[in-house]
Amino acid sequence: MYKFKVIATIVEIRGEGSCSYGHKVGESFEFTQFTPGGLCQFAYDSLRSAVAALLYGGNFPWSEDSECTTWACPDPDRPVIFELRRVPVAE
Repeated sequence: MYKFKVIATIVEIRGEGSCSYGHKVGESFEFTQFTPGGLCQFAYDSLRSAVAALLYGGNFPWSEDSECTTWACPDPDRPVIFELRRVPVAE
C-alpha cells in the first residue's frame, strides 16, 4: 500500500494555449498504484518518473517544496504544464 497519492493538475498550456489531445487548464488526474484514465499517453510518459519519485517519498533537489513540483508534457509547440502534488493517504 502506498503512503502517498499524487494529484497532477494542469496549471498552464503554453504556445497556442490549446492542447492537441484536448486537455484543459484545471483538469486533474490522480495517481496511486494505477494509471489514471483519460490522460494523454505522451503526458503520462513524461510524468511517470516524477510521479514514481513522489509516490515513494522522494524529492527533487531543485525544488524548495518536496510535496509539490511542476512538470511538462513533451509537446514542443504547446507544452501542458502540470503541478504534481504529493498527498498522504490514510492507512
